[in-house]
Amino acid sequence: MIKFRRKNKHCLPLIYLVISICFLFFSDLTLASDSLYINKSVIAAQTKAAVAMDVSTGNILYGKNPDLKCLPASTTKLMTAIVSIENAELNDVITVSKNASNVSPHKAGFRAGDKVTVEKLLYAALISSANDAAVALAEGISGSVPEFVELMNRKAAQIGANNTRFINPNGLPGHGQYITASDLSKIMKYALRYPILKEIIGTRFTEISTLDGTSILLRNTNKLLWYDEDIIGGKTGYTRRAGHCFVGAAERENDKIIIALLGSPSRNDLWKQSETLIDKGFEIKENSDEPVVYCTQTKSLLKKSSYNHKTKILSKKITTRTGKRSISRKYNKRNKDQILAYNNYKYKKNSADKI
Repeated sequence: MIKFRRKNKHCLPLIYLVISICFLFFSDLTLASDSLYINKSVIAAQTKAAVAMDVSTGNILYGKNPDLKCLPASTTKLMTAIVSIENAELNDVITVSKNASNVSPHKAGFRAGDKVTVEKLLYAALISSANDAAVALAEGISGSVPEFVELMNRKAAQIGANNTRFINPNGLPGHGQYITASDLSKIMKYALRYPILKEIIGTRFTEISTLDGTSILLRNTNKLLWYDEDIIGGKTGYTRRAGHCFVGAAERENDKIIIALLGSPSRNDLWKQSETLIDKGFEIKENSDEPVVYCTQTKSLLKKSSYNHKTKILSKKITTRTGKRSISRKYNKRNKDQILAYNNYKYKKNSADKI
């Protein structure tokens, strides 16, 4: 402890002043640096993972948690479509099984025994995200869903989507499935090789029919097709656990980018963030800016029982007298905010990742 002589006691106010100035300076500096980092997350702020990819190079232009494993929901059907056209002819006829016709919740309305071409089933699966059409394709092409899923996972590995695993052809909830935003963008890039898939995902609405003449009206679940002139097409997805998902492609003056978003809290937020991400991707590409890639979450969120738009607070285990894990009610809001900020900004990545 420093002791001051009586005659030098007038120095104490000066020392306190210097300490106070230093404290305020470094506090402001810390807040400024944090603000710079937080500003990166303005795009897709509440989305678990997002990517904007340059189609010509395959490089990530903008990425938030690009390699975070999330649930794919109905974006799975994009891989279902790829495997279908690579293992069958568009005019091949498939008989819809009872199992396929009973798939819920969202379906086109095919009945057991309906005979439908592969092309019509692709329209139903990609435009209106029909689960019955996806299962009908899997059973009709491979004989069973498990055999078809094996082809899907094999194709994902060939494309380079190594952090992806499918368990069904429609993306309905189940254990063991996952995908990353970067992998989803790779799958979309591969899908654009096929003109028929590009045409289907860019169709606003159409009417298909079974061979017996039953007509089904399809309307695209991708609302960007109605008011964004840059959008080429895309595929939506939603389950309670996965949140709202989207993968799409956009074009400006012969430049193409792909965006992928996983785990948005609402459909309105999904569309707003998709447009913002498209603008940001083209801005970085056109100005030759440095790519922006960063992480706010490194642990998989696949085990969460339900989707919550707020980042999960990862605190230490707190046990009650019964030994059950719980979060103490004694934690006040300030402590929660501090833990949240720590988990959100602990990991930062400033260099661009190549796909």
